[in-house]
Amino acid sequence: MGRWPAGPEGRRAGTLSSPVDSQVLRHVGIIMDGNSRWARRRGRPASFGHRQGVKAIKVVLQACEDFGVHYLSIYAFSTENWTRPRAEVRALMRLFHETMQREIDEMHRRGVRIVVSGRRDELSSRMRERIEEAMLRTANNTNGVLNVCLNYGGRAEIVDAVKTLVRDRLSPDQVDEAAISARMYVPDLPDPDLIIRTAGERRVSNFLLWQGAYAEMLVTDTLWPDFGAADLKAALADYASRVRRFGGRPTEDASSPRSGEVARSAGGAR
Repeated sequence: MGRWPAGPEGRRAGTLSSPVDSQVLRHVGIIMDGNSRWARRRGRPASFGHRQGVKAIKVVLQACEDFGVHYLSIYAFSTENWTRPRAEVRALMRLFHETMQREIDEMHRRGVRIVVSGRRDELSSRMRERIEEAMLRTANNTNGVLNVCLNYGGRAEIVDAVKTLVRDRLSPDQVDEAAISARMYVPDLPDPDLIIRTAGERRVSNFLLWQGAYAEMLVTDTLWPDFGAADLKAALADYASRVRRFGGRPTEDASSPRSGEVARSAGGAR
């Protein structure tokens, strides 16, 4: 898949200086929170909740396809998650490896492109090999994109982009938003239109800080393993009722958002 087409004045659509058209929801990001709480309520270990969380990813990915959302970014493991108990981290890494190995055939058959955002060089060689296999095998798929944020941090991504700017020897007058956006982990993804956080926490937790500057936010008390197609549909309907201003003012009356048009394009009215 090539780079996202250029926006007004030749700027790549989705950069901060060229926000995407608010009428079309293309990209949803999800902070998948609540796996451990879900498991504790059932008297089970955290690993049981994480495995149920993987099942929820499959359900939501299918719902994105049904509702016309082309890009899904999921926060699988943050740069801060290494501080969790060692046994939980080991179990998570095993789960990620098993899931990629088990699901790649289905993802490829469905035409889903898999990309991974994060500091992959800090992962095990075995995990890196599995990631490369999944990305290479699905690179030409066009039915949707699943962006797995693994060993990911928004600040780390910006730091890594700046390091690349330095290595590329850009002069100060060459450094702008487009130059930084082009050096993100997966620069051809449009910025997220909507970021959902499950389990009721009201913070962004270092997720897509650069790309999510103008994303709409939605927090739900639903724990991630219980989040399904109906929850996504409700989130899209909520998004459709909003007016995105991007720091300016909409041309039409703010009390009359173009909810019908947005809902139809995003699938929220189904």
